[in-house]
Amino acid sequence: MPRITHLSVRDIRFPTSSQLDGSDAMNPDPDYSSAYVVLHTDTGLEGHGSTFTIGRGNEIVCAAIRAHQHLVVGRSLSEFIEAPGRFWRDLTADSQLRWIGPDKGAVHLALAAIVNALWDLWGKHDGLPVWRLVSSLSPTRFADCIDFRYLTDALTREEAIDLLQARFDGRAGRIAELERDGYPAYTTSAGWLGYPDDKIRRLCRQAVAEGWNHIKIKVGRDLADDRRRLTIIREEIGWDRRLMVDANQVWDVPQAIDWMKALAPFKPWWIEEPTSPDDILGHARIARELKPLGIGVATGEHGMNRVLFKQLLQADAIAFCQIDSCRLGGVNENLAVLLLAAKFNVPVCPHAGGVGLCEFVQHLSMIDYICVSASLENRVCEFVDHLHEHFIEPCRIRNARYQVPLLPGYSTQMLAPSLDAHEFAHPPVGRST
Repeated sequence: MPRITHLSVRDIRFPTSSQLDGSDAMNPDPDYSSAYVVLHTDTGLEGHGSTFTIGRGNEIVCAAIRAHQHLVVGRSLSEFIEAPGRFWRDLTADSQLRWIGPDKGAVHLALAAIVNALWDLWGKHDGLPVWRLVSSLSPTRFADCIDFRYLTDALTREEAIDLLQARFDGRAGRIAELERDGYPAYTTSAGWLGYPDDKIRRLCRQAVAEGWNHIKIKVGRDLADDRRRLTIIREEIGWDRRLMVDANQVWDVPQAIDWMKALAPFKPWWIEEPTSPDDILGHARIARELKPLGIGVATGEHGMNRVLFKQLLQADAIAFCQIDSCRLGGVNENLAVLLLAAKFNVPVCPHAGGVGLCEFVQHLSMIDYICVSASLENRVCEFVDHLHEHFIEPCRIRNARYQVPLLPGYSTQMLAPSLDAHEFAHPPVGRST
């Protein structure tokens, strides 16, 4: 069994701000970036992992990854395979590192990169893409992937196993369905806040021609401008397609309620991140106020750990649960949130885009359908058409659906020329970036 001999980290950044790709009310000029980690082993097999940032600060996450290496280097892959949940807890148990979390911020983003690399390594070792690997686990082994500490007031290990067991017999049919049809997606590619009107119209027409039935746009900078842009989009996509809006945390709670009441005539399916991602009670109030209007609340892109999601679900604060493959602590913690969402009967509609997020999270959506929810009702996974060409196995969309990944691993490995071309050159100490 491979043993991890060393860990390498690279600071990878793409100049997406030049075209305002990714622009929204909170983040006007993102440069999509990756803190990219490789776990090297004594057999030559490598696990590739990544976490996502939007530029400045990526070097901090890279430093945090290096700070974890004593918890990984020297350990055998067999330790992770035999007890993935316990291994995950070990990675969060260094008391000095935990102090600058716990389970949040740069330290948790770093953890996600390492955990994603471990799953990539496991998948490559077994010759399976991660979605197939997890789908092959028994309900008990699936539960072994999760640290249930802090969750048992909402979901116990025994309840999780029972839930998984109840869906177990239909797995083969759902796998065959995904291999045939793919997993439903929605697009944000037309909706960035910095795009001019003619580009919005062109991209909306393109989305309709390509068969997209769920389209999301950014809002929150100026109400009159939002009304104008939503008018354009409804003119182009009609009223039969679902339209979602995303405020990226810019509003206070009363402002979110008033703003969305003003946008209600455009029939948004959800409002995403209407306020601070940590404000559970605020989300709950917004959800109550908007429910009579048929507008659901979605959040999770900045949900830092499973405890926050547990409370959002307990408080009936979200109608859509948006996991992120790198904000949470990698695959293990995302599996925990999938189970929590199923317990509370809330559909999971992951956040994606960025650098590699579409590649990673497609696995999680497929795991959710095959193993956890057994339902596609009101479930869509975000797709943004950026930077896929830099990956060895880029995600594939056909008929507005993610096609199943085929290569062993977690689809995290980037092409060597892309890594070399986009590695950030750090300035001398004392100079700004």
